[in-house]
Amino acid sequence: MDLLNTLVDKGLRRELPTREEALAVLATSDDELLDVVAAAGKVRRHWFGRRVKLNYLVNLKSGLCPEDCSYCSQRLGSSTGILKYTWLKPDEASKAAAAGLAGGAKRVCLVASGRGPTDRDVDRVAGTIKAIKDQNEGVEVCACLGLLSDGQAERLREAGADAYNHNLNTSESTYGDITTTHTYADRVDTVTKAHAAGLSACSGLIAGMGESDEDLVDVVYSLRELDPDSVPVNFLIPVEGTPLAKEWNLTPQRCLRILAMVRFVCPDVEVRIAGGREVHLRTMQPLALNLANSIFLGDYLTTEGQAGKADLEMIADAGFEVEGAGEVTLPEHRAAGGCGSHASAGCGSHEGAGCGSHDGQESAGVCGTAVPATAANEARTDLVAVRRRGAGTDLAPNA
Repeated sequence: MDLLNTLVDKGLRRELPTREEALAVLATSDDELLDVVAAAGKVRRHWFGRRVKLNYLVNLKSGLCPEDCSYCSQRLGSSTGILKYTWLKPDEASKAAAAGLAGGAKRVCLVASGRGPTDRDVDRVAGTIKAIKDQNEGVEVCACLGLLSDGQAERLREAGADAYNHNLNTSESTYGDITTTHTYADRVDTVTKAHAAGLSACSGLIAGMGESDEDLVDVVYSLRELDPDSVPVNFLIPVEGTPLAKEWNLTPQRCLRILAMVRFVCPDVEVRIAGGREVHLRTMQPLALNLANSIFLGDYLTTEGQAGKADLEMIADAGFEVEGAGEVTLPEHRAAGGCGSHASAGCGSHEGAGCGSHDGQESAGVCGTAVPATAANEARTDLVAVRRRGAGTDLAPNA
């Protein structure tokens, strides 16, 4: 296809595709899907080889969030039955992080539900960062605490944080359909604050909330303009008890097209498959590694993920390798200087809270032309399980 050849050439040059080209990727047929994956895979391998970065989530404070994000299981008034607990102590969080690091993760993402941290909360997280770094040499830490006030990003950087995650989630024009307690501009402001403080910025999206192709392209182009080092791509997890629990709009094929489009638009950034990959990609997960160079290991914030051992076997069987602690994630031109000086980018896996990780993320009724659920993608509620192990419990975590 001339389209794919053009997109590969642009990706190798870091040239922005046109909106028409990005939309054309999402409109390709199933017969063309493997060609799309192969083309985007060339761009992925050019910038990242066959390395897969592993990230591990620690939910520092679960549930009881005052925000009303429709996709989130931790939202105001949630009836999802998720774990609810207040702040983990630094030693508890460090113990939880150790499990993921032992499983091969090189980055720990510290997430807390809520609108944003108080100054006291920043102090708490600073203590947790110190505890984790004191016990794990070379570990990267990403914080995901919601909307930041002036000076807080700088304090987190001083405390040792390497990155900050805050997702845009969807297009500006549809943002008000999924959240009313804060604005799209609030999210952009927080990403900008993190960037300005010298933190590696991490910001991504949630697909499957009923959005149109145009919405998806809009948010990815907005992300390209913000220039984060890392773009987590979440696929809505329709958790029972959330407003979007009935939104099953994704097929494995559509998920692959979305990831390919993100790779073409953001060729040299860390593209992470975040929450929902097990639910929506299912047996097609290995193919997605040709598009993304980063995943989460083990469980998410409030829902269970694939077994950590299965993640590692999948990576090896697909012909990829786990990125080592001493390897720099980003290409040299991004890793040298500025925000990109951090070897890789942040967290993101929609499962609640601000981290692009909202385990409660479910695709919601965002305006636009939704992709209808089909027999090929019937509701798979059997694949959505509330997390009952790890942080906030007495049971060993999945890592």
